[in-house]
Amino acid sequence: MKTDGNNPRILIADDQADVLVSLRLLLKSEGYKIETANSPAGVLSALDNDDFDVVLVDLNYARDTTSGQEGLDLLSRIQALDSTLPVVVMPAWGSVELAVQAMRRGAPDFVQKPWENARLIAILRTQVELGRALRKGRLLEAENRALRDEGTPDLTAASPAMAPVLQVIAKVGPSDANVLIT
Repeated sequence: MKTDGNNPRILIADDQADVLVSLRLLLKSEGYKIETANSPAGVLSALDNDDFDVVLVDLNYARDTTSGQEGLDLLSRIQALDSTLPVVVMPAWGSVELAVQAMRRGAPDFVQKPWENARLIAILRTQVELGRALRKGRLLEAENRALRDEGTPDLTAASPAMAPVLQVIAKVGPSDANVLIT
């Protein structure tokens, strides 16, 4: 089933070229726009230059490492940049402890390689929707703050002619009444 609604963008990070090619083929056929990176620095650079709906990251990038520390550190940095951006971790070497650490650092889901296509696609769809909902919620919060006049400058009225207007505002302000002052 193809995704709908302006083709979600996914950033995939893995140090293995064959994994990147496989994921690109799978997800492109599902309607996703794909960008890839092969290192944590590449991920951060891509995030600086573009917006994504979800990031899918490996946890190990250096040869002969299985600790996941590189990916966990990357996860923390991504969360610091944008806490509404879902980051799904996908290590080849996984454990319950590593999954728990990733979740504590903000990863909403964890998929171990080799992945099951249907499960991975379902997870990514869910995370795209979640990320979009979180961003929309943030935007609505900002709009509500602006509408409640939080952070807006106070009315400046130094002219003596404005004194009666300020008195009317002070009297009517606490009520829900609409007032037109001409």
